Amino acid sequence: MPELTEDATYRHDDWYGEDLADRRFTRCEFFDVDLTEAVSRGAVFTECVFGNVAFNASRHVDSAFTRCSFTRCNLFEAEFTGCKLVGSSFAECDLRPLRITGGDWSFVALPRADLRGVRVTDARMREADLTGANLTDATVTGVDLSGAQFHGARLSRADLRGSDLSALDPSAVERDGALIDAEQAVMLARALGFRIG
Repeated sequence: MPELTEDATYRHDDWYGEDLADRRFTRCEFFDVDLTEAVSRGAVFTECVFGNVAFNASRHVDSAFTRCSFTRCNLFEAEFTGCKLVGSSFAECDLRPLRITGGDWSFVALPRADLRGVRVTDARMREADLTGANLTDATVTGVDLSGAQFHGARLSRADLRGSDLSALDPSAVERDGALIDAEQAVMLARALGFRIG
């Protein structure tokens, strides 16, 4: 059975390079913990709080961080592959350069997040809150963004090909130089009131 820890608080712990495979944490709090270069495969964090935690260059595969809150955390060069972050929120976090491949990030709150140059591919981000987020030069391809909130987002030069942009109001975002495919172009033209002849 995977090791389960509940309602614990960790402060100023050094977990540099720690292998968190199959560990389970529920309602735990992490403050000023160093998880630089930590690796998790199949780890589960449920309703946990992360404050000022260093996730620099950490690698997470098939792990879950559901309904967690991240505040002032550093995710420089962190990678999430096939991970589930449903219902989690990020505030004042350093998220660049972040790499997300696959997984489910639905209902994630990233308002006003600095996501310049991040790579998100083949993930689910249904109803994600990207209000005011800066996705300039980001790669967001093959992503399910149905129901996502984009108001005030910056998408300049972002690669959005293959993503579900059905919730995007092109008049409510910065979009200069954003790259889309032909199917998306037709949908966005209709959203602006054009008829396709």
